[in-house]
Amino acid sequence: MSKKFTPTPHDSVFKQFLSEKETAKDFFDIWLPDEIKALCNLDSIKVESSSFVDSEMKNYQSDILYSVSTSKGSGYIYVLIEAQSTPDKLIAWRLMRYSMAAMHKHLEAGHKELPLVFPILFYTGEKSPHPYSMNWLDCFRDRKLAESIYTQPFRLADVTTLDDGQIMQHKRMALLTLIQKHIRRRDMTELFDEIVTLLSYNYYTDNQVITLFNYLIQEGNAQKPMEFITEIAKQSEKHEGALMTIAQQIEQMGIQKGKLEGIQEGEKQASMKIARQMLESGMDRQSVMKFTGLDDAEMSNLFKD
Repeated sequence: MSKKFTPTPHDSVFKQFLSEKETAKDFFDIWLPDEIKALCNLDSIKVESSSFVDSEMKNYQSDILYSVSTSKGSGYIYVLIEAQSTPDKLIAWRLMRYSMAAMHKHLEAGHKELPLVFPILFYTGEKSPHPYSMNWLDCFRDRKLAESIYTQPFRLADVTTLDDGQIMQHKRMALLTLIQKHIRRRDMTELFDEIVTLLSYNYYTDNQVITLFNYLIQEGNAQKPMEFITEIAKQSEKHEGALMTIAQQIEQMGIQKGKLEGIQEGEKQASMKIARQMLESGMDRQSVMKFTGLDDAEMSNLFKD
């Protein structure tokens, strides 16, 4: 019975050989396409860490990752090699995944552009030839549809370019789109009529309305948010209760804020009184500032009428 001295002997011997620069150069010379080799400065080959960490996934790694500087300036081409002795139907997807991880790692190192990553599968399995496609698009059930998605520019939903009249026709998306289009650009009270109209269609749940108006208050610039929401509530029978609840919360927050500001102002006045007493007793300015927490401007105003 044969004895295995390492748990993954195929991987170990492959990595041992391909970690040597001169061996790697010969590998590249054999397996890289001429157009890729023409871009590479093979004397610059460097073995990189092949482990990539993603916050949403466990560690995963390719067998060997090399960085190679290009002959066209300060770019990099990475060559990623995966050794397999067992066929894997989704190997093309795995290589794509490793390639994306290598790109991400490159960006994390401070680079501002994506590098080229050229993946290679080094296959030594019993089944010959390798039985599965090396095109990752063949990993999808509908190859034609996948190709139409991933070889074309991605769809851009740029609401900043839409006319408000168009947005008003967007049914259940209209209210969200309209407010997010204008949230940083306009006083939300200018959209009063449009908001009331959209609410009248009864497209939205109370939870959606509450969430959206809380967002409007936090991120928008309505001058009098409580009055604004109260007026909308009067025009919206279905959501009147939810909107009035928000208005009451705003009013309560205002009362609490006023109380807090009053407390803070009282504390500030007390600190200034103590500071004056300290200075009059001969304590130096820096020590007074340290003990009272007053800044330079506040210290300078201590004895002004």
